[in-house]
Amino acid sequence: MTRLTTHILDTANGRPASGVRIRLYAQAQPGKLLAEAVTDANGRAACTPQDAAGLPSGVYDLVFSIGPYFAAQSREPAPQTFLDDIVLRFGMNAEEPHYHIPLLVSPWSYTTYRGS
Repeated sequence: MTRLTTHILDTANGRPASGVRIRLYAQAQPGKLLAEAVTDANGRAACTPQDAAGLPSGVYDLVFSIGPYFAAQSREPAPQTFLDDIVLRFGMNAEEPHYHIPLLVSPWSYTTYRGS
């Protein structure tokens, strides 16, 4: 079974993105929420279900609710956000003990990779 962690870096403002809601779903169980987390002051969060020893092999969706984060950063009235929920679909092999998926994000773009 595998552990899953993430962190979000706000590249537009040059800091970690704290307070971002993240949800985890398995493609094998459509609509069933497996885990939910909120990034800490360092933009980090653990996304492994609390009632499990880890995650089995499979395809998963991490959903980052980034729209509310950037709306809260704005000094002007809440504009229409370009990015709202960012869905990252990825495959995971349970033989690996840990997956770390960073998200680098601005109000207009994002990138991700498999971290260590």
